[in-house]
Amino acid sequence: MRIATYNVEWFASLFDRKDRLYNDDGWSARWQITRAQQTQALARVFTALDADAIMVVEAPDAGARHDAVAALESFATFAGLRARSAVMGFANDTQQEIALLYDPDVLKVTHDPQGEATGAKGARGAPRFDGVLRIDLDIDASEDRVVFSKPPLELAVETASGFAFRMIGAHLKSKAPHGAQNDAEAMQIAISNRRKQLAQAIWLRARIESHLSDGVPLMLLGDLNDGPGLDAFENLFGRSSVEIILDTQGLHPLYDPHAARALGQRLGAMPTTSRFWIRPEKRFLQALLDYIMVCPQLRAREPVWRIWHPLDDPDCWAKPDLRDALVTASDHFPVTLDIDL
Repeated sequence: MRIATYNVEWFASLFDRKDRLYNDDGWSARWQITRAQQTQALARVFTALDADAIMVVEAPDAGARHDAVAALESFATFAGLRARSAVMGFANDTQQEIALLYDPDVLKVTHDPQGEATGAKGARGAPRFDGVLRIDLDIDASEDRVVFSKPPLELAVETASGFAFRMIGAHLKSKAPHGAQNDAEAMQIAISNRRKQLAQAIWLRARIESHLSDGVPLMLLGDLNDGPGLDAFENLFGRSSVEIILDTQGLHPLYDPHAARALGQRLGAMPTTSRFWIRPEKRFLQALLDYIMVCPQLRAREPVWRIWHPLDDPDCWAKPDLRDALVTASDHFPVTLDIDL
């Protein structure tokens, strides 16, 4: 079985008000790429993946005016994918949903959120992901209230053979210091936002711990926007979101070989899953942001991970049409996990 995670940059902009693909010569939200070019590139990439399930990060918009599930299923029909059914959880207001495309002949998938529904009052520990977490972020004996701008997608999954496990799709993000009037204020806001991201990671880890303590196999997929060496706050806070979620020294660790390699070295080449153009410096920045983390029970099944990086993966490089499609489709590249379930 192949399971993937893929952050598709501005997937939402490829659909009209009726959640139909534009697939025309109008500009997409990607720089100098038309909607048709991005749509065709995505179809090529998703077809090459041929995955049983794909956690789509930055999935199309959902809400009063749009239906992310309808949009994704429309795309799957267009691309001829066997992963033709979609499921999502709590909608957000960022136009970047988290959703799963999957093959209904292979998997049964249900949005199954766990934890306390808190309302505005909040709760400690591991409340439901659309709720409010009460936590002291700065050790001032005063509780802060933390919310997810993109609530993680918590799924109950069962294979056709009857193997049941959990999936959590996540997209953590530390907001930019908007509204700052000077450098000092920008730093203060940035540190505050970073604390909130780490609190989200603690919240996510608490939910993971709950499932693993009950003996339920689990994998976490998505874009954590964090890792070793990514920003100036690493030494200030001691641990990254990735390290908090992996909890390698805890009773119920998660594992991702790319994260393990990156965390185990400070110099030398590291795996990367994204490629961004830094306009002031006129160069590309590559970073490891996307992960598929598994519990020991799933790791024991000897899964095989792969980053579909067009410049680093020999098979992708050897296929010019796929290589170009990966560059055109998004600023992130898919990560896959092949595992016997």
